[in-house]
Amino acid sequence: MVMGVDRPGIVERVADIVARHGGNWEDSRMARLAGRFAGVVSLGVPVERQEALRSALLALGAHGLTVFVELATDEDTRPLSEYVPLHMDLVGSDREGILREVTAVLARHAVNVDDLVTRRTEAPMGGGLLFLVEAQLRCPPELSIEGLREALEALSSELAVDIAFTPHGADVAFTPHGGSGATPHGGSGVTPHGGSGALGEPPSA
Repeated sequence: MVMGVDRPGIVERVADIVARHGGNWEDSRMARLAGRFAGVVSLGVPVERQEALRSALLALGAHGLTVFVELATDEDTRPLSEYVPLHMDLVGSDREGILREVTAVLARHAVNVDDLVTRRTEAPMGGGLLFLVEAQLRCPPELSIEGLREALEALSSELAVDIAFTPHGADVAFTPHGGSGATPHGGSGVTPHGGSGALGEPPSA
């Protein structure tokens, strides 16, 4: 993980260190928020060069960056290897507690959040601010779609938000179009796979 005041050249500096130590840049997530840069990177590097690479990355602290380096193992990813990916969209009037309540429901159902993007935008016709969430989830294969749907629908009524699920990888259109609903595929409910069984089951005919 790399963090610091955003400025040109941060990514290039990290990539140069990785390349000079024989490392392979595999996966990464980077963002700029409130003038700060934050990035998480997964690297592959020969065992005999791991410590030298770690020391070189930590030395970026002398350039005003905060760096954390951890050794990843297969055990880190194995617990979620059987989980089923799912995409979630949420839109509603901006207010305190929306994300907290939604993620509390997901946690109670043992749903893991792989990727989460949030933003605020002006509602059409001067209707105030909207809070938008796009998330990639990973769900237990035995998870009851019906149970999760009911929990989220109850939450939707309390917080005045619309929540929609679609199978991961499906074509998702996330466009409020002047309303308050996130309606992938023209629907408005929580309807992964179009069924009501466990996520690991095939769609019903």
